[in-house]
Amino acid sequence: MIRSMTGFGRATSAAESSRSFSIELKSINHRYLDINVRMPKSMISLEEKIRKTVSEKLNRGKVDIFITYKNYGDFDGIAMLNEGLADSYYHCLKNLTTRYSDVKDDISLSLIAKFPEVVKIQEKEENMDEIWGGLQFCLEDALSMLVEMREIEGEKLKLDIISKCDKIKSLVDSIEEKSPGIIVQYKNKLEERIKDLTENLDVDDSRISMEVAFFADKASIDEEITRLNSHLNQVKNTLTLQEPVGRKLDFIVQEMNREANTIASKSQDLEITNMVLNIKNEIEKIREQVQNLE
Repeated sequence: MIRSMTGFGRATSAAESSRSFSIELKSINHRYLDINVRMPKSMISLEEKIRKTVSEKLNRGKVDIFITYKNYGDFDGIAMLNEGLADSYYHCLKNLTTRYSDVKDDISLSLIAKFPEVVKIQEKEENMDEIWGGLQFCLEDALSMLVEMREIEGEKLKLDIISKCDKIKSLVDSIEEKSPGIIVQYKNKLEERIKDLTENLDVDDSRISMEVAFFADKASIDEEITRLNSHLNQVKNTLTLQEPVGRKLDFIVQEMNREANTIASKSQDLEITNMVLNIKNEIEKIREQVQNLE
């Protein structure tokens, strides 16, 4: 199945669980697989497992992962007193009362306890295996949604690329049909010009034939047309593969553009030149679409 690199996935854990997970995945185009994970620091040890799970499902794209976590179970935290900091606050307050003796003194334990870091809550370390058990299911659900969206978008891109290949094929057929006539036109123009310059004197036909043969060899685009048709078939065949095809298609499109440029450089006919420009325009559109494929 052809996939785009653009997609979104979201999943939350079951409501009846004591642990709540919410995961959002967002992916955009990228040359390689680039995974960025944003999650609570307490879960940082699970980052490698998250990356591995994502890399098993995705091959390319810049993937941003946002994870939120809440534990609604019994609270296992312990209040810890920072005695040294509390003493420091107390001495500062006493110095203030001495300096400003005319101000009412209202130092109290509740006041000191409210100062930052005097009383801290030390939470009991959670079981990472249990957390991963719930997080993994949620992550896989979000990944499934992301992959499905990428596949739907990929199918649209596939149809669009095939349509553009058909347009190019039609133009290539027209060029192939018209190209033999270019030699005949050149021969006729050459004979007319020679007659004008020689005032109807006898001219060696073999020399004209040699000149026409040289031009025909120089202007021949048979090989380029054959290769361009081959590349068009390769694009369509590649789009049927059940694997990531973005890089392969990108290379084929470069080769298509190379052949189109060669045809343009050999063209001695305005109509063929215009058709080649239209071909290059369609190739560029395909290239832009291929950049979105995994």
